[in-house]
Amino acid sequence: MEWTPVVFVTFKLLVLGIGMFFAIKWHYDQGKKRENERRVVLRASVQVVVVFLISLLALAALTWDLAKTLGLDLTWP
Repeated sequence: MEWTPVVFVTFKLLVLGIGMFFAIKWHYDQGKKRENERRVVLRASVQVVVVFLISLLALAALTWDLAKTLGLDLTWP
């Protein structure tokens, strides 16, 4: 049997094994990092929703007050 295939197959398995190790490690580390990113994005999203709802309520109150001031009939039918 020739030595060339043995050396090349061994080298190929070694390189692929090291590559798979680092790929799995990188994905694992990215998963940990994304956990923190998800928290930051979720917190920012909640803040945007809260500010939007407060703005919506303030606009509704101002509209109601303006309608009352102008003498519009706001009774429910």
